[in-house]
Amino acid sequence: MLNAMLDIILIEDNPADAEMTLDALTGNNLANRVQVLTDGREAIDYIFGEGKYKDCGMCDSPKLILLDLNLPKIDGLEILRRIRADERTAMIPVVVLTSSVADKDRIESYKLGVNSYIVKPVGFDNFAQAVAQIGFYWALLNKSPI
Repeated sequence: MLNAMLDIILIEDNPADAEMTLDALTGNNLANRVQVLTDGREAIDYIFGEGKYKDCGMCDSPKLILLDLNLPKIDGLEILRRIRADERTAMIPVVVLTSSVADKDRIESYKLGVNSYIVKPVGFDNFAQAVAQIGFYWALLNKSPI
């Protein structure tokens, strides 16, 4: 694969899923810098420069946010709602990468403006391949407005 510099925010509370995602991205040269955030409060603070991230103002605008829905403190749908409601972050591509197969979660995600909704595949190889395809599309093929 081509080498691309891609700044990604990965919002994932499951350490195994976070590690598999990082391995898939770096193993395919799709991530120069990935910020892993493990709960919804930390994600909101990082994205909007609040709490322990207040000194950085708005932290670097990522090229992609990979968002789990089932998170502690603030759930993924609320994070997505806040991202889309703020003009500074509204155009950042957000891909939901979740274990939820619930129609209500998928439908609500799209109503809130998610760019893509992907159910996490079972098994390391399938998971790694899916993440690599996500990274390849958003890093190399998609032309973002930001």
